[in-house]
Amino acid sequence: MALATPPSEFPDFNALYAHILTFPPPLSPPPKSISLSLTATISSLSLHPTLEAALHILNNDLPSAHFLVRHMQAPPAYEGMFLHGILHRVEGDYENARAWYKSVAESDVFTKVWVNEEKARVFTHNIEALVKKREGNKEDLQKESLREIQGVVDYCREKFGEGEVRDATAAWVKPGEDIKKMGEDMVSGGKGHRQF
Repeated sequence: MALATPPSEFPDFNALYAHILTFPPPLSPPPKSISLSLTATISSLSLHPTLEAALHILNNDLPSAHFLVRHMQAPPAYEGMFLHGILHRVEGDYENARAWYKSVAESDVFTKVWVNEEKARVFTHNIEALVKKREGNKEDLQKESLREIQGVVDYCREKFGEGEVRDATAAWVKPGEDIKKMGEDMVSGGKGHRQF
């Protein structure tokens, strides 16, 4: 059951983030957002798109997060690309998550959180084993999932600040041909997690 949350209760990033961190960490494909009313609250703060996307992921509102990260899926938007990988991991699209992690493995944000790609690959593998085979320790993986997204949030807070961003177009990037082709293949080429 979705939690009811009045939008005025969270006037800024810090208040909202503290509240969202009380939710279970994102680990496996959620049936729906934890709090439907938080979607509007998150958007109303007009944060940098990476922080907004991270809050949506923590609220299990993957469609809202996906809308944002799709505008940040090429360098130099490594933070958005990393969040794109996290989103796909939470969604249960582990191969796509691994591909995004590989794309950002040398970035500052990724190395701050994971140090190297192998650690992220092992983590993703362990979550996949938990979800598909019921193998592993859910509590430990939830802690690691929370550590991962908090690491990205901390990096983005430091880099972009927590203030209002009225015009987010500076954060958007045009994807290269390889990213465009991957997107086309996923949507109409039968290579995506979901078929359209």
